[in-house]
Amino acid sequence: MIRIRKAEDRGHADHGWLDTHHTFSFATYQDRDHMRFRSLRVMNEDVIAPAGGFGTHPHHDMEIVTYVLAGALEHRDSIGNGEVLHAGELQRMSAGTGITHSEFNPSATESTHLYQVWLFPDRKGIEPSYEQKRFPEPERHNQLRLVASPDTAAGSLLIHQDVRIFLSSIDAGREITHELNSDRHAWLQVLRGEATVRDFHLRAGDGAAISDESVLSITALSDAEIMLFELA
Repeated sequence: MIRIRKAEDRGHADHGWLDTHHTFSFATYQDRDHMRFRSLRVMNEDVIAPAGGFGTHPHHDMEIVTYVLAGALEHRDSIGNGEVLHAGELQRMSAGTGITHSEFNPSATESTHLYQVWLFPDRKGIEPSYEQKRFPEPERHNQLRLVASPDTAAGSLLIHQDVRIFLSSIDAGREITHELNSDRHAWLQVLRGEATVRDFHLRAGDGAAISDESVLSITALSDAEIMLFELA
């Protein structure tokens, strides 16, 4: 079973400094039919204006993954991290027992385009932690590259949840496949370009909730970039 979440149906808010789209209910956008998918709670696509950003704010008991598509994001938190996340890099922050952080676009001239994803952790009270990493483009070119997992397989970021996150950049006309066990689910998010999964046509910003499927076949209709979540 595949259910499509179209980009234009997402929640949207334009705050001037922030143009944001919410796949699931978030902040002032509340939709009882789109609260979460499995452990996946937030899928926000954000464009932050030059010099704009989120001031210091708290989180707890959430796994937060940020992927920058364009521009950069400056991160500072209460456990001593101060890093700049550049386009093509991923960040993982386990909020656990509690953490505060800020996120700003350090450029005075260029916007920052990113996805931020929140997942429920497999348990509460985890010690807060942070890491970021770049996965070279050749490792995800026309193939799925594991970028986050509960066991850090293949050098992936650590996620405290039974979920595996993959990235792939796919050339137009190419197909990639992924097998799912009968007890697994998937969420496919198209980050750029256009692709198909089964007979469904997906454009940038579209997502697909997938259950009871043994094999996923994803074909790029144009040069495309996708993020795939395999979930319990």
